[in-house]
Amino acid sequence: MSVHPMVPKPGREDQPPRKPMSGTPAPGEAGPGRAQGKRRLLVLALVVVLVIVGTIALAVVRSEPPSGAVVPTQPAVPAAPVAAAPPSLQDSVDDILSEADEYRIGLALADVSGGAARTFGDQDTFTAASTAKILTAAAYYHLVEQGQASLDEPMGDYDAAFQLKAMVKDSNNDSWLLLMEAVGYPQLITYADSIGITYDPEQNLLTAADMALVLKKLYAGELLDKDNTDQLLSFMQDTNNEDLIPAGSRTGVDVHHKYGEVSGELHDAALLSYRGSTFALVIYTENPEGVPDDGQAEVIRDLTRAVEDALFPVGLTSK
Repeated sequence: MSVHPMVPKPGREDQPPRKPMSGTPAPGEAGPGRAQGKRRLLVLALVVVLVIVGTIALAVVRSEPPSGAVVPTQPAVPAAPVAAAPPSLQDSVDDILSEADEYRIGLALADVSGGAARTFGDQDTFTAASTAKILTAAAYYHLVEQGQASLDEPMGDYDAAFQLKAMVKDSNNDSWLLLMEAVGYPQLITYADSIGITYDPEQNLLTAADMALVLKKLYAGELLDKDNTDQLLSFMQDTNNEDLIPAGSRTGVDVHHKYGEVSGELHDAALLSYRGSTFALVIYTENPEGVPDDGQAEVIRDLTRAVEDALFPVGLTSK
């Protein structure tokens, strides 16, 4: 950075002194000795000004990063969960899966304040059944927030708000069809892609990890604003089927979930909250015989208990 010295504006004192007609200095005019002294004072003052300006300029230069340099930022500190899944969870889940090997089972577990989901069992896609209704609901709420739809919009015999509640809380398939048509299949595919999952509503295939990601982002407020998030989560309690993850969950754990059932598929996708920690737990099961049976429901409850025992051990105290 170049520094431009402060130069006094020209004035009468800066003009060369006029010589008098005689050898005696004119009244008010300095003699040679006095003139030299004033010049020295002026030079000294100018030097002092230059030093001060140079010091300030140097400090500014040192405080700015070089061109193209990366300025370090204070890293964000994620909220630490009260509980974390121990390595022993793998053994517990593996034992349950081996005893239920007549079924195809996929499990995903994700801390909403942490990284990617931990997966167990089959990691391929399943027919997601009604668990995918959460994705349709989020897509419609997203349109509402974008000003492209309304909760008061007539839909079927009721309005969109009624159909959203009926689709999630009561798992109403007519409501699901109306809402998917309102969103549009291409738009639903695009919305799913924006979340980070591949989803075609005509095939309705998801992995357990896909569904865990949807739940994780929903709870974290990454999909919808607070009011719409809270409303959608409220529909995921006291639903028309509380016999799966909620039935396997212990007292004190807050459960929001959406079950799904079609042909031989029986699933549940839930958010488990306990003393400051929230985890997404998704369990997809498939009976090769083509019809769900009581064994699938029981294995879902067993896996829920195993996960909670690992995440929220008895005697855990809150921070």
